[in-house]
Amino acid sequence: MDFSKVELELLQKAKMYKKKIVLPESTDKRVLNAVSYITNNDICDIILIGKKEDIVKKIKEYSVDLDINKIKIVDNLADNKRQEYINTLYELRKNKNVDYETAKRLLEDETYYAAMMVYKHDADGMVSGAIHSTADTLRPALQIVKTKENIKSVSSFFLMNTKKKQYGQDGTFIFADCGLIPNPTSEQLKDIAISSANSFKLLLNKEPKVAFLSYSTYGSAKGEEIDKIKNAIKLLEEENVDFDFDGELQLDAALEKDVAALKAPSSKIAGQANILIFPNLDAGNIGYKLVQRFSDAVALGPITQGLKYPVNDLSRGCKTQDIIGVIAITCIQAFNN
Repeated sequence: MDFSKVELELLQKAKMYKKKIVLPESTDKRVLNAVSYITNNDICDIILIGKKEDIVKKIKEYSVDLDINKIKIVDNLADNKRQEYINTLYELRKNKNVDYETAKRLLEDETYYAAMMVYKHDADGMVSGAIHSTADTLRPALQIVKTKENIKSVSSFFLMNTKKKQYGQDGTFIFADCGLIPNPTSEQLKDIAISSANSFKLLLNKEPKVAFLSYSTYGSAKGEEIDKIKNAIKLLEEENVDFDFDGELQLDAALEKDVAALKAPSSKIAGQANILIFPNLDAGNIGYKLVQRFSDAVALGPITQGLKYPVNDLSRGCKTQDIIGVIAITCIQAFNN
């Protein structure tokens, strides 16, 4: 596979940590090919949820180079921990109108079972979403794994790697939020910025430069959406964070030094932003897909940030290489929990 420099660095880092990652979509061809690469290159330990005979059948059908003796297969309908998991889910959710029978039924779903494995530390992280929606992937995580104590808003990002090395961090960016919060408040925008900066430092070990994107730069236009960003900036200033940020900025002012010199000459990050905070989910989702398709960029994610333990989503349009990259990121998140 033709991995970028960033992807190779992530894989190398993940290999050092040897985490256990659970994948509930065990019969998808792209997932099985990703597991083949991960296993054959000894990146991490893989757990697949499902019936062994079904998985073996698909491995043969797709001609996947995968030795099932090198992975763990857990049948969520017959696993010896199933009863323990049912009891735990019931206790976790009984105040949310989940009775014992409902808990039992929910754990017939592979995604719920995988999330419970992460919660119980039988797996270090989970990756799903190749055939499930974001809602179906993250609902079990939000109900079972839940958020970190100091985080109010779980959000998501894409790690974007482009061939335009003059932009971002040698062509690499974090785009957020592109997958979870439809219309973030000022408080949520602040949380997204903080989580994204922490993710950037974790994955790339570089200094974050955060731009809050808008159709306006420094008040060149007016509107409620611009006021929301200005309020987010004020809230972030009160946090005394250890990274540079600015907004509101138009995209060209955030990326192009010549444009930044004209539109935002006093900005610390204009013209050199490596984290782009989008004003809403429409802009974020459309933006990452435009960059991915038009510039042949690698888009890893959506990666979830703010959960106690890593559970990451995939785009249903993902490729095998994308799944490999997200598994690597999940290992790194798990090591640094």
